[in-house]
Amino acid sequence: MADLDQALAEIKRGTDEILLETDLVEKLKEGRPLRIKLGADPTAPDIHLGHTVILNKMRTFQELGHEVIFLIGDFTGMVGDPSGKNSTRPPLTREQVLANAETYKEQVYKILDPAKTRIEFNSSWLEPLGAAGMIRLASQQTVARMMERDDFKKRYASGQSIAIHEFMYPLLQGYDSVALKADVELGGTDQKFNLLMGRELQKAEGQKPQTVIMMPLLEGLDGVKKMSKSAHNYIGVSEPAGEMFGKIMSISDDLMWRYFDLLSFRPLTEIAQLRADVEQGTNPRDVKILLAKEIIARFHDEAAAEAAHQEFINRFQKGAIPEDIEEVEINAGEGIGIANVLKEAGLVNSTSDAMRMIKQGAAKRDGVKIEDSRLQLTAGESGVFQVGKRKFAKITLV
Repeated sequence: MADLDQALAEIKRGTDEILLETDLVEKLKEGRPLRIKLGADPTAPDIHLGHTVILNKMRTFQELGHEVIFLIGDFTGMVGDPSGKNSTRPPLTREQVLANAETYKEQVYKILDPAKTRIEFNSSWLEPLGAAGMIRLASQQTVARMMERDDFKKRYASGQSIAIHEFMYPLLQGYDSVALKADVELGGTDQKFNLLMGRELQKAEGQKPQTVIMMPLLEGLDGVKKMSKSAHNYIGVSEPAGEMFGKIMSISDDLMWRYFDLLSFRPLTEIAQLRADVEQGTNPRDVKILLAKEIIARFHDEAAAEAAHQEFINRFQKGAIPEDIEEVEINAGEGIGIANVLKEAGLVNSTSDAMRMIKQGAAKRDGVKIEDSRLQLTAGESGVFQVGKRKFAKITLV
């Protein structure tokens, strides 16, 4: 077991909130391997870097010698987590859930050590509960308590429906912690209600309540919205290495440090030194390259990372982009569409022309194709934008 202070510093790295930190310290002082739980409902077949923030924290616990339990919610996945949703999610079939679960296992092993990872399926204890068990579980909470959830409260106030089974979801997730006798549960900040429910149910069962560690939701490439496919600002862990490299290089210099804190496995002291180097004049681009290569090597391999780096050099540093590229500042206001950005920069004649070029795959940002013609950009973003083979502009939004 690592030195307590050092271990605590690594555990706290990048976290948003720990409830309760004093409990965690006491558990660490016991000197035994703690049971660390992370649950994931396999509602989609693939994951992006935003999902890996919590998996990275699991790896930290794994390296500190604790027992890591990756819980696949094959039962709860058929219910659907209502967290952060403004409408009832359609339940998935068991076949869909199990198919997605297989891809989840394959992807999480790119971060977690398979030999030290315990995989569990919550159907193994939730299905045997039966009707009587479900009623007993439901009796431990009130409708008023459930309505304290912000998403339920908003939906009720706006007259949107809330299905009865959605009330069951936090109880089922909480019961997972009882079944596993979890010492620590990890989750995103949007999971706070569900995570605390596990503490309450453990107390009711006479167990020592788990410590809850909440990780922040990683901002996407735009640096504003959380990373998601729907926002078209994500980096998928299964994307080609070249695309991953280009996307990482497109993030702002400020956002780069957020990615280092939440995605990098480098020691905190090394990241601190990189910050100091940039403050003393090192080009942030060179540091960003280190981040890109580290992440690509994790999800592909070292050779792919080197190849992606060389491709980037060929594209940006060996004449693929003109040296006398025009620099343009554009007022973003409260947000500006990508079509308007390209038009104001003089790269296209009209917004309709911009939409057409994007649809044809002829518009790029930092060498990466712009796929969403409705993409919104905000002040502080910058990059090299290209339309066709000869039109370039270095655009900064102010």
